[in-house]
Amino acid sequence: MPASSSRYESSRRRGPSLDVAVVGGGMVGAAAALALARAGSATALLEARAPAPWSPRDDVDLRVVGLAPSSIGLLDELGVWTSIRTSRASPYAHMHVWDAATGAAIHFDAAQEGRDLLGYIVENNLVQWRLWDALEAAGVRRICPAQVTGYEVLDDRVQLSLNGADTDAVSARLLVAADGAASPLRTMAGIGTTGRDYAQRGVVAHVQTERPHDGTAWQRFLDTGPLALLPLADGRSSIVWSLPEDEAQRVLALDDKAFFNELGVASDFRLGRIIGATARAAFPLRLQLAETYQAERFVLLGDAAHAVHPLAGQGVNLGLRDVAELRDTLVAARDAGSDIAATHVLRRYARRRRSEDTLDALGFDALARIYAWQASPLVAARGLGVRLIDKLSPVKRRLAEHAAGL
Repeated sequence: MPASSSRYESSRRRGPSLDVAVVGGGMVGAAAALALARAGSATALLEARAPAPWSPRDDVDLRVVGLAPSSIGLLDELGVWTSIRTSRASPYAHMHVWDAATGAAIHFDAAQEGRDLLGYIVENNLVQWRLWDALEAAGVRRICPAQVTGYEVLDDRVQLSLNGADTDAVSARLLVAADGAASPLRTMAGIGTTGRDYAQRGVVAHVQTERPHDGTAWQRFLDTGPLALLPLADGRSSIVWSLPEDEAQRVLALDDKAFFNELGVASDFRLGRIIGATARAAFPLRLQLAETYQAERFVLLGDAAHAVHPLAGQGVNLGLRDVAELRDTLVAARDAGSDIAATHVLRRYARRRRSEDTLDALGFDALARIYAWQASPLVAARGLGVRLIDKLSPVKRRLAEHAAGL
């Protein structure tokens, strides 16, 4: 029976009894709470710190996400997509991926796939704020600030012990952990992880380029790691430049002139010279998969379940697919008269999502390994393979459909 050392004591004041308690108010956690509430579950969202209100007067968040059609569809179902799209979101209809060593390239075109767009580039804090702002009207109880210090599984519910909240305990039939890659709740549940540290950092900034981005997402594979230039609504591009630790620190320390030049060379000057940039930041890159997505009356979502290489820009999309799967699984169980937190119900969600997420995560990892090849015969084989895929329309279409979540 998992719990932390700070277990619930029966004499303490109990909070409301709920169907679902979601811990973690990031994009995935807030989407989960909103989706479950709109599906008819009595839901609470517990978060240590409320997000700052988004404003169009604020600088563009350095953290951006490429929302795939599957994610856009879910956000639309939740009633928040229109307000996101009309605020500050950048559609893109093309993606161009090329190999610095061989010049081999793959170009994805939405029109060739029978779609208007491949996706949207949106600031993380805009998506999070729109979801957070919609929670109260949907009936979600926002318990914030709140820190979960432990939990205990009882016969028909989970009892959470809290610090810093207006109640010291919350009871729910199901506990959903969406509390990030370092998930304290995953540790409390005794769930381990597998994966590897890439010994790299993703350097991020927003840059102004000599030529317009033309609604295209660009990604170039270098021997040090991939460089992505993602189109922003204000005409700039957001970069995610994966570099070895030492090299990332060196790039962060460059003056603007040297940074502009090195980034221009790394991007093959595809958008011309770099003529302006924001401050730079960096985050560590690693592959991490939870060994299971479930425990008794407990499930994992989003980064708490999986962290993947950013080269495919799919991390948040995988998390939002977790949300849709969990909602659909719980609704089906409720409609069948089952306990929504019964082991067989949660196992169904966990098996489906862990299988899908594992295939994606290992696929991204394999791609990162393939593009790290430096031996001439392997590099030549890689270039040949890329050119073949670009010419094989059915294969390329399947790749595009999978990335879109279709």
